[in-house]
Amino acid sequence: MLEIKNLHVKVGDKEILKGLNLSLAAGQVHAIMGPNGSGKSTLSYVLAGRAGYDITQGTITYNGEDLGALAPEARAAKGVFLAMQYPVEIPGVTTMMFLKSALNAQRRARGEKELDAIGVLKIVRQKAATLNVSEEMLKRALNVGFSGGEKKRLEILQMKLFEPKLAILDETDSGLDIDALKLVAEGVNSLRDPSRAMLVITHYQRLLDYIVPDRIHVLAKGKIVAEGGKELAKELEAKGYDQIIKDAA
Repeated sequence: MLEIKNLHVKVGDKEILKGLNLSLAAGQVHAIMGPNGSGKSTLSYVLAGRAGYDITQGTITYNGEDLGALAPEARAAKGVFLAMQYPVEIPGVTTMMFLKSALNAQRRARGEKELDAIGVLKIVRQKAATLNVSEEMLKRALNVGFSGGEKKRLEILQMKLFEPKLAILDETDSGLDIDALKLVAEGVNSLRDPSRAMLVITHYQRLLDYIVPDRIHVLAKGKIVAEGGKELAKELEAKGYDQIIKDAA
């Protein structure tokens, strides 16, 4: 589904990704781990099409298409979804209004019939209940005054609504207590599907106790420097990134 070859990315004059290679098949969950400044969030932004992240070399192929040639909205329409580390607050726009607009935009792009307010409310309520997203949260301005856990649960609710083909979760465990972490992980695991791939970006092994990946990649200084199964996360926890990076050199 996703094939990244020799990817080089600059932000301004600084090169962040320096020859990254990664392959992710449909039905798989892969984890990207690495120290601060290694390029993890840059990778997520490049995949989503964020402005200011310039591909200078290499390719990103998604379902046979050049992902780098597609506008962000075209990527979303084709099933690429980014759950951000720091979800954006939008004062004046209620959460339900945002979900209705975004869901119908996706449906239009896929050639599906739009849903009226009652139809959207029915679907949202059904999926929100599984994530402890309350009616009160749905009426509030999007992410305004939300706790870290509430913001992350709302991101997973969007995943459930939009049903992406490629889901990228950028440090979804950031700022979560253990109960919120378990709830978010349950939401992610419920979305595992043979036709869906997920890329989970995290600093810490603890998230991977709940979202068990098929493959783990260690990113350092803009490149994948080590790869392995779920046991690699335990090794990272025991040895630390510096030792794993030295061992891989």
